[in-house]
Amino acid sequence: MTHFGKIRQEMIGFQPYETFKLLIENGGIERANTLLVAACDAFAQRPKPDYAELQQFEELAERLFPSAESEARTRAALKLMNAPYLSPRLERLVMDNIGEDVDQFLAESEEVSDDILLSIIAKNDADQIAKIATRPNLSSKLVATLFPINSRKVYRALAANPSIEFKGPYLRAISKAAGMDQKVAWSLAARDDFDKAYLLHAFFDLKESDRIKVLAAFENRYTPKTPMHRTFEHISVATSEFTQAMMKLLSKNQRPKVTRLLSQVTGLDELKCGEIAHDVSGAALFVVLRAFGCKAQDGLKVLIHASSRDRDNSKDLKQYAHLFQHLKPEAMVFILSLWRGDVELSDLDKKTEHMPAGRQSIRTLAAASAAKQRAQSSDVLDRAANAVSRLRNSR
Repeated sequence: MTHFGKIRQEMIGFQPYETFKLLIENGGIERANTLLVAACDAFAQRPKPDYAELQQFEELAERLFPSAESEARTRAALKLMNAPYLSPRLERLVMDNIGEDVDQFLAESEEVSDDILLSIIAKNDADQIAKIATRPNLSSKLVATLFPINSRKVYRALAANPSIEFKGPYLRAISKAAGMDQKVAWSLAARDDFDKAYLLHAFFDLKESDRIKVLAAFENRYTPKTPMHRTFEHISVATSEFTQAMMKLLSKNQRPKVTRLLSQVTGLDELKCGEIAHDVSGAALFVVLRAFGCKAQDGLKVLIHASSRDRDNSKDLKQYAHLFQHLKPEAMVFILSLWRGDVELSDLDKKTEHMPAGRQSIRTLAAASAAKQRAQSSDVLDRAANAVSRLRNSR
């Protein structure tokens, strides 16, 4: 008996008596169906085979799969996918015959080659690609292939995959996705290894406790200067008037008036100021208060009036007291600048940028951009100064 025959006989020997009976009583396609399923089941239960065994089983499987019926091919592929080791040829047989159970294959198979996974991605099935995005230990090639795919399902899977480390363009891409999909933002907020500062675009979609985590990410952190810094340097002389006006309006729950006041002072659009005014967690209002240079003694009084009345917020107030002491006003001005659109999240942690020599056109563009920002800053400064003047007159 040849070695091939011994392997086949050994595999069949693993099957129960009914298998022998079927092989004896049935011929043709029924025999192919039975032998295929039995052989795949036996192979899946064996430890990693040596080269000769693997080669002969590949030949057997490639002959039996085309001869069997569709249902038998699917059953055999499901059994084969549980094998401790699959060669590329066997993986291809599984993929070609598993049919609609490919999701189960992706979920349960510990090792699948990049070529198989890339072939699945090429089919553009968002559900299957999302399954791939949840797999641990994805290669750099696969990660690079997954990120350009424009799918909420894929980005939700990537955000929840603890084996993926977000850096560089991947960090920018996932933070942008968080700003458009709150489920992505919630997954990232729950991760200990993710820099919460990059969730600023999703700030108002986060849970209240997660908003405080975003603010805490700016402790002892460098933030670049923005045009709004000049505005707040000038109007911070009226911090006392501003906090008293805020307390008065919030104590009467006049949040539409708070919205208008914030719009006048910060230069943010009324929609964003409305979100700040109606944020009962107090986190967004903290940003404005600290940007003004407000300290804990006065700032906490405002936050008490701003927060929800039907809950115990003593824990949050302790956290805000810590943040008032440890967050610099410049960092909060940066957040307001981001919400206004003056800066990008990618500007975080960029301390200096050197202009290369011989690039006159780029310097000209940079100068024009700076002039535009100065003009915008001047307009905001004028409106803020007028608002501060009205605050003092009303007092």
